[in-house]
Amino acid sequence: MAKNMQPIAKRCHALGISPTVMGYSKKTTNRNPGGQMRKKKGEYALQLAEKQKVKFVYGILERQFRSYYEKATRMPGKAGENLLILVERRLDNVVYRLGFASTRRDARQLVNHGHFTVNGKRVNIPSYLVKPGDVIEVAETSRSSVKFSKLTGEDAPMVTVPRWLEREKSSLKGVVAAMPAREDIDLPVEEHLIVELYSK
Repeated sequence: MAKNMQPIAKRCHALGISPTVMGYSKKTTNRNPGGQMRKKKGEYALQLAEKQKVKFVYGILERQFRSYYEKATRMPGKAGENLLILVERRLDNVVYRLGFASTRRDARQLVNHGHFTVNGKRVNIPSYLVKPGDVIEVAETSRSSVKFSKLTGEDAPMVTVPRWLEREKSSLKGVVAAMPAREDIDLPVEEHLIVELYSK
């Protein structure tokens, strides 16, 4: 399976996004996101940058991202918003959003290794799309590992989850309460530019 192994800090700088969007601490203040020289970008360059931003943040390669776009265009509503909602519903992203992993890359690896169940069944496909009512839990056989045991108890870190998800503090279970809306996605991206790029 292909992996996106791009350096996080360097790529964030190039795309003009904060490493905190990726789940990493921001050690330095980037006063000039997007590169040292502030050149005016052309229309195609702007569109391409927005697409690369979403692909990089969610860890999706081109072929799969294209399929998400095609699916988004067949859904009712705005294609750009549908696209973001689809990638937000990925299981690896939900594991990250619920606080079971520190980054999306970490979440993807944990899902690949079979550490999570959806509605009681083990799922090891990071791109699995969750839906309202789904229950995501750390698998019973994985709960005693150091990785997950530190997420329970009085010293468990506080996790702020988006409103479309629910998780009780110190529990290893989360619930998809609703479909995510555009305003629930905190990625600074102009998704209409991605639609324009693919529409050409």
